[in-house]
Amino acid sequence: MNTAAFIAIAVLTLSGALAAATLPRLIHAALFLVVAFVGIAAFYFLLGAEFVGLAQIFVYVGAVAVLIVFTILLTRREEEQTGGLNWGGAVVAVAVFIGLLWAILRTPAVNIAAGPIDALTVRRIGEVLMTDYVWPLQCVGVLLTAALLGALLLVMEEKRP
Repeated sequence: MNTAAFIAIAVLTLSGALAAATLPRLIHAALFLVVAFVGIAAFYFLLGAEFVGLAQIFVYVGAVAVLIVFTILLTRREEEQTGGLNWGGAVVAVAVFIGLLWAILRTPAVNIAAGPIDALTVRRIGEVLMTDYVWPLQCVGVLLTAALLGALLLVMEEKRP
């Protein structure tokens, strides 16, 4: 793994996540959340997991983040008051970072070489999803449909005669 690329992606992802947690304007925070999602997808690409990286981009950047941005744009009518940085979000972000860092540093290093595995193709992933994991896949589909219907109900205006 290229160390310089890893550091650049880590800085991009962490700065996007910290900005999303601390910015007072909701639309700016949502846009920086998109930056953090793209950084996570870049980590997947750097690790050689192209399918998961593309799924991250399609699902989180292409669907979830766009849904969040449209919901914010459609439901915010009045100008929101900005009182500076959201320090509560910064405290939570730093606490989670410290907790994860503590857990990583306490974990002993494992020096066992992984055995050889067959190449994972998109066809094999599709076969496994449609045979072994068909019920979880259907549950995720129902969950995403319910989230879309909930978002539509939030943005629909009630017409009064």
